[in-house]
Amino acid sequence: MTNPKSNVKSLSRAPDDRTLLVRYSLGVVALTLAWWLIYSHLSPFAQWVTVDLSRWSGFSPTGHLGGAVSFFVFETPKVLMLLTLVVFGVGIVRSFFTPERTRAILAGKRESIGNVLAALLGTVTPFCSCSAVPLFLGFVTTGVPLGVTFSFLISAPMVNEIAVVLLYGLFGWRVTAIYLGTGLVIAIVAGWVIGRLKMERHLEDWVYEIQAGTTDLDSGPKDWIERIRYGFEAVRDIVGKVWLYVVLGIAVGAGIHGYVPEGMMASFMGKSVWWSVPVSVLIGIPMYSNAAGIIPIVQALLEKGAALGTVLAFMMSVIALSLPEAVILRKVLKMRLIATFMGVVGAGILLVGYIFNYVV
Repeated sequence: MTNPKSNVKSLSRAPDDRTLLVRYSLGVVALTLAWWLIYSHLSPFAQWVTVDLSRWSGFSPTGHLGGAVSFFVFETPKVLMLLTLVVFGVGIVRSFFTPERTRAILAGKRESIGNVLAALLGTVTPFCSCSAVPLFLGFVTTGVPLGVTFSFLISAPMVNEIAVVLLYGLFGWRVTAIYLGTGLVIAIVAGWVIGRLKMERHLEDWVYEIQAGTTDLDSGPKDWIERIRYGFEAVRDIVGKVWLYVVLGIAVGAGIHGYVPEGMMASFMGKSVWWSVPVSVLIGIPMYSNAAGIIPIVQALLEKGAALGTVLAFMMSVIALSLPEAVILRKVLKMRLIATFMGVVGAGILLVGYIFNYVV
């Protein structure tokens, strides 16, 4: 027999949940309007700050320092605001894809389909190349094909919402679409090639000794109130971790923007220099960073005459290939598989660099 008091209690709780959802929704709308109002006034604010600072300190607003200050004052809040907005939205989307659900989606899929799914799922996971390794290990130990896991490992750091918002904010949709398209192709094809090579024997022996335990596939948020909270938590965690990289990257980009002579980058990273693409990849590998730190620098390089293909190759090598990542992977993979991974991805990046240098 049901307890009437419990029914009354459940009925009285439901309106509270609906009221809370309405409050959260109105709060999101209000914050979005405030965001748009501030964002639309960033350009005049940057001009005002630059002119005011120039009067106070005596530098010319149109000189080298003036150009660097204007770049920094405008791009820093612009990028951080775009990043906050997109991370919140993608955080809500990502609440539907817990690590357990992601593994369940990829496990048992045919390799070619799995490569595509893994690359696409990597776009909603905001990991740098090092922090993607633990999830990569989880995939391997739960039976996801090796090539599929590599598609995820490549896509997660290289193609994610941080890259999208920074590229769009600094370059617009054209460069953003080019980068995302080529990044996904590299992740899918490289993973497929590694899978075809059948290199499972080059995993460390202890990996196969791990037995996958049972997991709760529904451990993520259950309702929209929790999903909105998850979005705010994503902003706190992700933006809280990368904001300093954004500021430092924009500061370096501002220095390049203001002080590097026109044409200097073109002489080292231009279309006419055939060795610029492989050299940029070799330079990029030890320069471990994430999208937040490197994309503002890339913007400044392009403005100074560097070729698009060379800059894309440099950026991809910094984000997707790094020495710290190789050191961490060494705990899971034997050297031959690490070398194969670096070689296949590096070849794809070189191809992208040359194609866009001679086509675009």
